[in-house]
Amino acid sequence: MRKKSKGLRAIIVLPLVALLISACSAADPDPGLRVAISGNPNTLDPHATSGTLTFQVTRSLYDTLLEPNREGIIVPALAESYEVSEDGLQWRFFLREGVVFHDGSPLSSADVVASLERLLDPDFASPKADEFRVIEGLSAPDELTVVATLREPYAPFAASLASGWAAILPAERIADGHNFATRPIGTGPFEFVEWVSDSHVSMTRNDNYWMPGRPAFEGLRFNIITEMPVQEQGLLTGRLDVIDMVGETNLSRIQEAPGVDVRTELSSLVMVLSINNSREPFTDPLVRRAATHAINKQAVLDIAYAGGHPITTFMDYGDPFYAGPEEPYPYDPVRARELLDEAGYTGAVTPIITVPQNYEPHVKAAEMYQEMLGNVGIRVELQLVEWSTWLSEVFFGANYDLTVIGHTGKLDPDARFSEYVEEGNYVSYHNPNVRALTAEGRRVADPDERARIYTEVQEILAHDLPGVFIGSSYRHIGIADRVQGFHMDAKLDTYDFRWVELVSE
Repeated sequence: MRKKSKGLRAIIVLPLVALLISACSAADPDPGLRVAISGNPNTLDPHATSGTLTFQVTRSLYDTLLEPNREGIIVPALAESYEVSEDGLQWRFFLREGVVFHDGSPLSSADVVASLERLLDPDFASPKADEFRVIEGLSAPDELTVVATLREPYAPFAASLASGWAAILPAERIADGHNFATRPIGTGPFEFVEWVSDSHVSMTRNDNYWMPGRPAFEGLRFNIITEMPVQEQGLLTGRLDVIDMVGETNLSRIQEAPGVDVRTELSSLVMVLSINNSREPFTDPLVRRAATHAINKQAVLDIAYAGGHPITTFMDYGDPFYAGPEEPYPYDPVRARELLDEAGYTGAVTPIITVPQNYEPHVKAAEMYQEMLGNVGIRVELQLVEWSTWLSEVFFGANYDLTVIGHTGKLDPDARFSEYVEEGNYVSYHNPNVRALTAEGRRVADPDERARIYTEVQEILAHDLPGVFIGSSYRHIGIADRVQGFHMDAKLDTYDFRWVELVSE
């Protein structure tokens, strides 16, 4: 059937803080919308990253064939419509006419084919390639039609195509080996201007964007500010319009301040104390259980993340597929010590918690984990690293003992669980039953049957403990009153600024 789119610290103003805030906007004329993000993107090539922070930037530069609408439903985007065969093996996409890339070249079916082939190219080694290996063939019957033939039915296919890593790039630039990492070219609502590491990424409106009247403002600037007080002060002084970190201590102060507001909602993040299951002493499930009994999840959520809902499995609490069982290993330091004795734990190895230093809540959580684990006899050390180092060493290299991270939301459960079941997954977790169940879930279209499968997967994960599943935190985003129509993509935790309008004071 053819589917059509329907349209913990107080704020202290020090000279250094003042200088940092000034740097956000004083060097340039008013860029339009001024957004703070908590670290550098690791690249601006959407096919080469798994970083949510990176996609928060690239979402404004690139488009995808499909996308989630404001209600979280997947709808056509660069594809005006699409058809799926009865057997689910052939997907035919009909592209919009008149879409152009930032370099002026028109969007065609050749660009879609080249982009998907690039994702699948083993030499390119995209971290998201596994989501597209189900593609058996790609063809372009005409300039505006693309046909993808799959090896088997694959329920998550639409969700994969609607995610930021499936961005469409110009075929000629791909063929020429263009460096999208530092000179991005897409069809998105904004065009790239410059990226100054540790300072900002600036963009200007794409006047040829395919959505009439969008975007509604001239410029967009992402200010890279790792310090939470600097972000908060920037919002309060009017030098920032949107900030991605509002701390527990200043939450009420910002809510009550004139000219600004705080949007609070349960995020689709899964906060975890991730465990490298191949590293001692965590190869022993008794030690992993002891570690879980040692952690007061609600305290971590309240103190480090300004609130949230505890979970018992690898799924965000607000997801319709969430089926975490009753807590099998509740906070119980006494039981934790008993399990360590049962395991013959000697403390001969001192694990290290490796933490991305750009995100203060994760650092605070790590400090709490260090204390809680120490209280039951598991002595650990902390190591703070740059975000790019965390991605390369921890997430891609699995070179760590423990780490603290929030896994962003996914449009389909398969993308969530694949982070723990694919070969070489960063927690070094291998369970053949989980692998078989997730493979089955990809082939099943019926939502009820998929729910049954994923309930079983979550039950296994809750008891295997490839990591300590902490909870889904609340998201507190500070927004200036002049920003109207603010929206984050459902589940993906990325900004969609196409709907924003800046109103006069």
